[in-house]
Amino acid sequence: MDHYVRIQQAIDFVDEHLTEELHITDIAAQAHFSAFHFQRLFQAISGFGVQEYVRKRRLSEAAVLLKETSRNVLDIAITYQYQSQEAFTRAFEKHFGMTPGKFRKSDIQSVLQPKMDFLTIRQTIKGEMHVNKPSIIMLDEILIVGRSHRTSLHDEKHYAEIPGFYQAFGSNQDYLRITDKAAPDMSYGISCDFGDDGSFSFVVGEAVHHFPEVVPEGFVTMVLPSGKYAEFKLSSFADQVQNIRRYIYGTWLPSSNYERREGPDFEVTDVVNSRFPDQMKMSIYIPLK
Repeated sequence: MDHYVRIQQAIDFVDEHLTEELHITDIAAQAHFSAFHFQRLFQAISGFGVQEYVRKRRLSEAAVLLKETSRNVLDIAITYQYQSQEAFTRAFEKHFGMTPGKFRKSDIQSVLQPKMDFLTIRQTIKGEMHVNKPSIIMLDEILIVGRSHRTSLHDEKHYAEIPGFYQAFGSNQDYLRITDKAAPDMSYGISCDFGDDGSFSFVVGEAVHHFPEVVPEGFVTMVLPSGKYAEFKLSSFADQVQNIRRYIYGTWLPSSNYERREGPDFEVTDVVNSRFPDQMKMSIYIPLK
């Protein structure tokens, strides 16, 4: 089934259950995605997170009730899953710039968050961002030794933190502690160990022929599975790499005829021939069914 249709099914589910407790695993299940992958797709396409969307929809529906009914604020707060009037008031004021009481008495018509229509969004997504079409390739398994860092999709924290992970790997000369290298001067960045809450691990390391008998302290080992991958080759400014990742998950994958399979995705940077930040030569690999 079309990715956009599947995501819209999840959106329909959210709107039908705004007054009930909503769990990301239940929302994602409506689209037949894992919780993490659903959040990544939703964020890449819409530009904001699932939890943010749910919060905006609840506050918007609460605002309508404030204007159109005489229901008291506490009743509305509880209806939209706030545990107290104080918690609701804080969230409402942060979003609309005024308390619920002042909003009810005002003539201001605030911009509300409508129910999203991903089928319409699909028609408006354009452009290739000058990204070459990917090659669909088969890879053998790859053995990796590196350092692992925990980060998160929330507020695009990962985009802010990942460059620092790479920098630390280089400035600390961690690469010198890796032996039996299979691809010298190629740096791997791997997204793995995905959590339902949007957290994941990002491993910076290198490929090896064999795992060492004794793993250096603070390092991890992992195996990149063999199988089918979409390979995106690019030469770009460092700050554009993030936009290319957004394009892959927000435009290419939902519009392709491919389904992402479980497992890590990763990027490989040609360290010798890259110039940071003016020209990064790298390939990004997405696992496919």
